[in-house]
Amino acid sequence: MTQVAHTIEPLSVDTWDAFAGLVERHGGIFGGCWCTYFHDCPGRAPGYEGSRVAKRHLVEAGVAHAALVMVDGEAVAWAEFGTPAELPNIHHRKQYDAESDAVPDYRVTCIFVDKRFRRQGLARTALDGALGLIAAAGGGVVEGYPHEVGDKRMSNSFVYNGTRTMYEAAGFAFVRPKGLKNTVMRRAVAAA
Repeated sequence: MTQVAHTIEPLSVDTWDAFAGLVERHGGIFGGCWCTYFHDCPGRAPGYEGSRVAKRHLVEAGVAHAALVMVDGEAVAWAEFGTPAELPNIHHRKQYDAESDAVPDYRVTCIFVDKRFRRQGLARTALDGALGLIAAAGGGVVEGYPHEVGDKRMSNSFVYNGTRTMYEAAGFAFVRPKGLKNTVMRRAVAAA
């Protein structure tokens, strides 16, 4: 697998246009959500535009974090991360809370790769980028919620947070299942 030359940039006001370009090329990512689902967005207006405005406000407030994989000035992949306070909404939350044994310092909640750049390892690159940004911020315990895909091919919309095997290769340990074909995985990240 040949990977394209890239850099990692944090999501910020300065990289908003690159991030927005990635989202807009794909109709809002996963049905127009702009990856606001995992945030608490009271007062968010409905639909694509409401999600775009809400995400922009979160970025401006410094409470939306992601590693952007940049190729020739264009964002081609990303991994959203943040503290549980910044990203309180996760799938299967009731089960997660009932079975919780620890509160992580950070969560990785969404990974997305531009259709033109899939099957080049950029989901893992985005995950590694998020871990690098977490290390630069002081490190901590990071949880991810990847999917068990087995031998079957799944739609990208169902693998919005990568796969268990990808997380294992990145040093995460399996903690427990969560919902149908979802997992809780954890890794400590040292401060950089």
